[in-house]
Amino acid sequence: MGNLGFQEILLIAVVVLVLFGGRKIPEFMRGLGKGIREFNDAKNNVKKELEEGMKEKDHPETPASN
Repeated sequence: MGNLGFQEILLIAVVVLVLFGGRKIPEFMRGLGKGIREFNDAKNNVKKELEEGMKEKDHPETPASN
């Protein structure tokens, strides 16, 4: 995706406005925001699980002897 100039961005905005209409754009953006937030939450959970797994690998727990 190359460098987008002002004219290209303006053209894209006009096309989106024509296709979705003024009333649907806030709803569309809200859904997009929720999707990005869910993606970031899932990414953070996976990262946290990987880090915990690495800690367990580096410091294995020894079983308690009776």
